[in-house]
Amino acid sequence: MNPFSSGTRLRDMIRAIRACKTAAEERAVVRKECAAIRAAINENDQDYRHRNLAKLMFIHMLGYPTHFGQMECLKLIASAGFPEKRIGYLALMLLLDERQEVLMLVTNSLKQDLNHSNQYIVGLALCALGNICSAEMARDLAPEVERLLQFRDPNIRKKAALCSIRIIKKVPDLAENFINPAASLLKEKHHGVLITGVQLCTDLCKLSSDAREYFRKKCTEGLVKTLRDIVNSPYAPEYDIASITDPFLQVRLLKLLRILGQGDADASDCMNDILAQVATKTESNKNAGNAILYECVETIMSIEDNGGLRVLAINILGRFLSNRDNNIRYVALNMLMKAITVDTQAVQRHRATILECVKDSDASIRKRALELIYLLVNENNVKSLTKELIEYLEVSDQEFKGDLTAKICSLVEKFSPEKIWYIDQMLKVLSEAGNFVKDEVWHALIVVISNASDLHGYTVRALYRALQTSTEQETLVRVAIWCIGEYGDMLVNNVGMLNIEDPISVTDSDAVDAIEVAIKCHTSDLTTKAMALIALLKLSSRFPSCSERIKDIIVQNKGSLLLELQQRSIEFNSILQKHQNIRSALVERMPVLDEATFSGRRAGSLPTAVSTSTAAPRNLPNGIAKPVAAPIADLLDLSSDDAPAPSSSGGDFLQDLLGVDLSPASAPSGASDPPKAGTDVLLDLLSIGTSSPVQSSTSAFDILSTSQANKAPLANLNGLTSLSSLPANATSPASAAPMMDLLDGFGPSPQKHEENGPAYPSLVAYESSSLRITFNFSKQPGNPQTTLIQATFTNMSSNVYNDFLFQAAVPKFLQLHLDPASSNTLPASGNGYITQSMKVTNSQHGKKSLIMRIRIAYKMNNKDVLEEGQVNNFPHDL
Repeated sequence: MNPFSSGTRLRDMIRAIRACKTAAEERAVVRKECAAIRAAINENDQDYRHRNLAKLMFIHMLGYPTHFGQMECLKLIASAGFPEKRIGYLALMLLLDERQEVLMLVTNSLKQDLNHSNQYIVGLALCALGNICSAEMARDLAPEVERLLQFRDPNIRKKAALCSIRIIKKVPDLAENFINPAASLLKEKHHGVLITGVQLCTDLCKLSSDAREYFRKKCTEGLVKTLRDIVNSPYAPEYDIASITDPFLQVRLLKLLRILGQGDADASDCMNDILAQVATKTESNKNAGNAILYECVETIMSIEDNGGLRVLAINILGRFLSNRDNNIRYVALNMLMKAITVDTQAVQRHRATILECVKDSDASIRKRALELIYLLVNENNVKSLTKELIEYLEVSDQEFKGDLTAKICSLVEKFSPEKIWYIDQMLKVLSEAGNFVKDEVWHALIVVISNASDLHGYTVRALYRALQTSTEQETLVRVAIWCIGEYGDMLVNNVGMLNIEDPISVTDSDAVDAIEVAIKCHTSDLTTKAMALIALLKLSSRFPSCSERIKDIIVQNKGSLLLELQQRSIEFNSILQKHQNIRSALVERMPVLDEATFSGRRAGSLPTAVSTSTAAPRNLPNGIAKPVAAPIADLLDLSSDDAPAPSSSGGDFLQDLLGVDLSPASAPSGASDPPKAGTDVLLDLLSIGTSSPVQSSTSAFDILSTSQANKAPLANLNGLTSLSSLPANATSPASAAPMMDLLDGFGPSPQKHEENGPAYPSLVAYESSSLRITFNFSKQPGNPQTTLIQATFTNMSSNVYNDFLFQAAVPKFLQLHLDPASSNTLPASGNGYITQSMKVTNSQHGKKSLIMRIRIAYKMNNKDVLEEGQVNNFPHDL
């Protein structure tokens, strides 16, 4: 006989396949066997049909195609004998799924087998239906399944209950037909039938509020009695697991009671006693007992309020935290995260145990425990918990220090009782993990320090001490050199000594040494070195004896490969040599930074108290009001807001797209996904042409040009882009002259800017049944040809719009520049909006009015939608 004929036994084929040494040999064996099976199918070989199908199932499990055997399944199912039907149904469940059209042909055979006199054949049909039932089959066969829920044999009732779960999930409308039969299953004594009945009732409650109310009124007491009988039952070997009677059934009962008790005080009162009994009597030294206790705790926390039970439940979770099993501790921490919103005081009692979990060797437990500790901190315990966390910070793993540092900084900032404590804790964090501290955190620290005038001396001395031992922490170095530059005279003269500190002897030369070390350190980045140059310039006025030495250090950077340092060195050297008469006023101590303004700006840029974003930090102006007498002070800021020059792209593309005659310079640059904050550098490199971070409403022009009209120019705390990197249109000619005079001679004071242009009413540029676009207009002072337009998009439909993209085109006499949109997701029902700024320059201002073609593309329910329109009703004087 051919070893691969259809008569080959299954075990021989398996042996031949396993003997193959390469994948090619295996494919050859499978190919020959499949050819033999095809031949047998074509010859209608009935003797070996069940064997061929068994071999096809094995081949299918190896990942080879077996679709040619699907009809053989139906033939075996239609056979009269049990062995053939068994193989046929098994193959049906394995080779087919509910999406196969062939499945429609088996509905009649299933209906016949569900009514068969042989209960084993009925069981086969129920198993198959419960695994591959489609919505159509569910509707056709639901009456038979419902009838079998009262079948005499418990195994059939159990399988019918499981099949019913599949049916109601496929067709929820049929749920009401199964409510009464499911309720009768809850009275079963057979645990197998009872557990399936409980699961059927649970799924019915989730799908139908009517079913939930019915079971709540009719079955709650019966379920409580059943659970009590199981808990108090004597030893039963057929159901006993680790000395616990049927823990699987207990868990299912607790889940159903949880659903019935939610939102119903009467049902909750009915089950309070049994929940307390389960919580106190269940052994916790075995995994089965812990599973029951966990479900019991979740049920207690979900049903209506009972203070005593909840304290008992939280105490059980506290015991879980002391368990050696990591999984049990993790689920306990997860549950405590939910419980803290219900009973904070009860969770607070386990604070010490939770704090130990922060030091656990398992990373997932550490992270979850840290999140829980963060929620437990309040004004009363912030000092003790912060002390513990900072002590652990010293020995924690490097990969965990980032999360730990962020949480500590947030807690200190949120709950600090006094500024001196805040400064002390932040210095400890900077000394231990300064490289993990976000930019906005040390910016906030500088703001707090500048506002604590009575602590300036104490802070600069503490930072100087820390700088001697932790020079590798970049953020600490930045804060220290900023403070030394501002308050160096207090450091040298021991001004503002507090009782809690020891005197320190620091000379002028020592202070300059600290700054020089920071500049020359090879690990210092551009930000640190630029801040150090600023500090040296300020110290040149505070320490006249070191003026020449400071000048030499600054001059050394004139040949720096970094353009920023080279420029600062040349400019500062010019100040030292040519502008002695204004140097003292120029480098005098900074005014107090406005904490409220800084906090407001920071709150607008950060989604939560602790920033976990990996994007580059945004530039946050610090809100400093500078004296009008020192217009060149802007040049001494560490940075100005990024303002990449606008660029244009692909006018021909939009010309073809919108059918408008466009010049190349007038087409906006389109992008499928609007960039997020922190991508300015990338946008600049790609010439996408953004003038400010996407989520910021303050442009570089506003900060640098209009600030002098308001007599309050703004300085920055972070970033290092110099004013020379701004485009020409970001600074006015009036303010450019004094900057140039800085290198050659001091010129006249800059002229004041004109007042803002006239106000224009808002315009509804486009409106459909689901989308409204509103334009708001403004003019730059002294530039009537240019109009700034802010477009606001509002979604009036009930569906969220994703991948939202706005495009616009204008005629040749207009030039259009589009900024990226604030988001690419437009919320439904007017619950939010997207804004997008654009700038239109009219070369024939006063002769021709603005006109614009617009196109809006988005996805709604994963379908692409496109809307177009034309805006002709712009105000005439634009």
